[in-house]
Amino acid sequence: MSFIRCIAELDGHLDRVWHVSWDPSGRYLASSSADKSIRLWTKSKTDDSWMNAVVLQDTHTRTIRSTSWSPCGQKLASASFDGTVCVWARDSEDSLEVVATLEGHENEVKSVAWSPNGNLLATCGRDKSVWIWESDEDNDFECASILTSHTQDVKKVLWHPDGELLLSCSYDNTIRIYEEDPSGSDWVCVQTLEGHDSTVWSMDCDKSGDTLVSCSDDKTIKLWTGFRKGNPMGIEPISRRCPRYQNACTLSGDHSRPIYDVSWNKLSNVIASAAGDDSICLYKPENWSQDHSLFSLLTKYPRAHDGDVNSLSWNPKNSSLLASASDDNTVKLWAVSFDEFGTEI
Repeated sequence: MSFIRCIAELDGHLDRVWHVSWDPSGRYLASSSADKSIRLWTKSKTDDSWMNAVVLQDTHTRTIRSTSWSPCGQKLASASFDGTVCVWARDSEDSLEVVATLEGHENEVKSVAWSPNGNLLATCGRDKSVWIWESDEDNDFECASILTSHTQDVKKVLWHPDGELLLSCSYDNTIRIYEEDPSGSDWVCVQTLEGHDSTVWSMDCDKSGDTLVSCSDDKTIKLWTGFRKGNPMGIEPISRRCPRYQNACTLSGDHSRPIYDVSWNKLSNVIASAAGDDSICLYKPENWSQDHSLFSLLTKYPRAHDGDVNSLSWNPKNSSLLASASDDNTVKLWAVSFDEFGTEI
């Protein structure tokens, strides 16, 4: 039984592909590359093939490291090594134009993420900082907070699903969690998660945000359980809004090189991981109804790409569709089945 099979290989980028992200409708996939372009891919209206609908280029002057779709699907933010973040808005179904360019980071911007309500945009970079930007309907952006808790390059930012917490991970081996202070005047770091022995490259969470997953240069994946007020263990939360996260499980031995990305399937609760050993691993929950942090390896696809696999993204509407991006300049789409019988969990 094959748990994962490639259904499309999308060619077009001229250099390594750093990141992939689906729009909220699941119809469009954005890929960003060291070739300084973003490509939007969509399924053909006449058959099952996938096509390149549009190329966004001639805006960033260096590598585009990541992208993030707004919750409404009408805006796309891109983070670049040129130190800027561009915000693109749809002017038609298959066309976007730049409506704002955000400047402030001292150098390479590594990650960008919209808040769940679309009013805030988080960015992070090599300058060890995390920025939070406020936006309005006219696409005017203002910096609301600059967070400098990390001591090294910040690799990724992630919003908690309720929008009240922001997470970041870093070359300093930690994950930081931020919330707005009670006065509403600034954001502050309220918890630091330690446990990885090297760079934390990426993180994600389940649909509720009560369980986190992280991956590292140390070749491990860690699950973190969040304890809220009234939990049976009697563990005190950080605050009313922020649970206290503790490492509940460590997965190791499946990747032989650094793990660069993890993606949590919000529909099936399967976790996918991508690594420098060119492989993709899938992990399934052992007993989701009782323990959200207990996972086991479902399958490993050892030669998923002909180079490092840098990014993964589950389609938000189709639980069996996974996208990947690689140093081999390609994007691949995968059809995934989830248990030993080849059916969804």
